[in-house]
Amino acid sequence: MTILLVNEHVDELEQLSEIIKKKKPELDILSCTSSLEALAEARQKEIDIAFISVEQTELNGLDLGKYLTDLYPMVNLIFLSDSKEYGYDALDIHASGYVLRPLSQKSVQREIEDLRYPEIQKKAKRVFASTFGNFELFVDGKPVEFKYSRTKEIVALLVNNNGAQTTNGEIIASLWEDEGDPKKKASYLCNLRQDLQNTFNRLKLKGIIIKQRGSMAIAKDRIECDLYDWMEKKEKSKYSYLGDYMNQYSWAEYRHAMLDEISYDMAGY
Repeated sequence: MTILLVNEHVDELEQLSEIIKKKKPELDILSCTSSLEALAEARQKEIDIAFISVEQTELNGLDLGKYLTDLYPMVNLIFLSDSKEYGYDALDIHASGYVLRPLSQKSVQREIEDLRYPEIQKKAKRVFASTFGNFELFVDGKPVEFKYSRTKEIVALLVNNNGAQTTNGEIIASLWEDEGDPKKKASYLCNLRQDLQNTFNRLKLKGIIIKQRGSMAIAKDRIECDLYDWMEKKEKSKYSYLGDYMNQYSWAEYRHAMLDEISYDMAGY
């Protein structure tokens, strides 16, 4: 787990860091002396817990907390302040805790031990990709609705490609094969990519899609998937491959054949 400490007062920042190291030495600690620095760090690495001083010069701690929640809906926000003045605002953004100065080992440890989103709960992934049978993408147990059906197909293709970067050309070739005007297909792909981004932003799914210039990939470690679990664990997987795989997509036939071969080998045929 990663914990972010944000405090303009260096002495207090170091004190907080030492208290946490004694209680949770296994935590990866990121210490920042400004909110903007902290926000930049959070965009690079997932944050599980954030101890934030409310009083900040560049961006106050509460606003930083809102940004962190947009990035990571299950982040544990713990605010540090001189007074109770901001307590209601902290509750309004579903903070995990609120600590009044002066800092004490007891108050900090109490907040770490009583998190709003405990580690065991955070391990449950919000996104589930079902590939055995028809492809479906679920978030928090509900099927995701995209504006365009082709957007869902792009996600299916990225899941099928097992975390590998997939170029725009490869996406176009898979979705439309040799049909239609290439320029129109490229334009339509832009709309699909925007639909994907808008949908995942609405669902607060940051980091599920890894984008590079002209290509995309699925972040395998951020989702649960029957395919990935079965490929890794085989007979020990909680999912069973019964001969059906992404039935609605013709481009999935190669992977389908590979899964059949693995299944036959497991059965001893």
